[in-house]
Amino acid sequence: MAFNFDSPTNRLGTDSIRWDGADLKEVLPLWVADMDFQSPPCVIEALNNRVHQGIYGYTHSPHQLNAMIAAYLQAQYQWTVDPDWIVILPSVVSGLYTTVQQLTKQDDCVLIPNPVYHHFKLACSTANRSFQEMPLELKDGRWVLPIQQLQSLISSKTTLALFCNPQNPGSTVFTREELKEFGDFCVQNNLWICSDEIHAGLVLTEDKQHIPLASISKAISEKTITLMSLNKTFNFPGVGLAWAVAENPSLRKAMQVGLHQTIAPPSLFAYTATMAAIQEGEPWRQGLIQYLRKNRDLIQSRISNIAGLSIDKMEGSYLAWIDCTQLNHPNPYQLLLDAGLATSPGSQFGRDQFVRLNFGTQESRLTQALNIIESAFAK
Repeated sequence: MAFNFDSPTNRLGTDSIRWDGADLKEVLPLWVADMDFQSPPCVIEALNNRVHQGIYGYTHSPHQLNAMIAAYLQAQYQWTVDPDWIVILPSVVSGLYTTVQQLTKQDDCVLIPNPVYHHFKLACSTANRSFQEMPLELKDGRWVLPIQQLQSLISSKTTLALFCNPQNPGSTVFTREELKEFGDFCVQNNLWICSDEIHAGLVLTEDKQHIPLASISKAISEKTITLMSLNKTFNFPGVGLAWAVAENPSLRKAMQVGLHQTIAPPSLFAYTATMAAIQEGEPWRQGLIQYLRKNRDLIQSRISNIAGLSIDKMEGSYLAWIDCTQLNHPNPYQLLLDAGLATSPGSQFGRDQFVRLNFGTQESRLTQALNIIESAFAK
């Protein structure tokens, strides 16, 4: 089945955080990480059917959902997971906050990457936990962990490492060797691991595949909470459902603290959307990957021809991490905003001289954005 990702979409008047927050006569908003494509037809149909039932009462997690997720993980990533290891959550973000709160004490320290999604830092600061950053290194166009420095970055108070794969915002899809090296380091130093793998279904590099960190070895699995969701891949983050995978029973228990109390469960529509995506969404996902690869190639071609800008290989996700360091401009984010393009500022991720561009949009909009970038930085 062919899917038309070029078909224009209008998100005005939908209470979109990204689109309703801008003066569209002045600014093209390509920042928040949701896509401008309609969700898969199978998801739309399943939600329509549920709506037409007309009763929206209190809903528990479907009895078959954990088994469906486990089968999906086996099919997609060759990862064997017992359904009992899975804890259903409303979002990956809530899982990050719960992990930090429950697996660390007041005077503990958390190891986190830099650059990284801003909720990693916020999860620590909200829980009043200190954190130590792992400065990722750009090697051969890939943001990789500073393995040789890791030992010097931890202390006796370091008890938890937060990880992100595929990396946000750097887009690296870590190799088995890289994952094993990091996982073994954490095991040897008795660190819990929380691995955010929400972009697992969005690997763009043709000869790569997503490998869950916890799938590397039983020793690593026993130390790891893996956070996953189909919200990003199938573009229904406003519906929202995630899960944690933890082989270790004590980690599963930690992830359930507050669920159905201070942490609300997913809505009935979230169960419906997720199950539809698992059962019938793969053809759409494959079409999406092909479209995003074309957008990625367009960005790399255009950015490489703008003096002062550079970009990594964009191995996964639909987020371009653009390096503006060589421009020597005090605020490249503001420069683009003034020119009519809203990106995510690099400061949000720990690197002031970068901007993050969402290319999960129609090629025509992406071309418009690239024209703005070219014009702004040419001046």
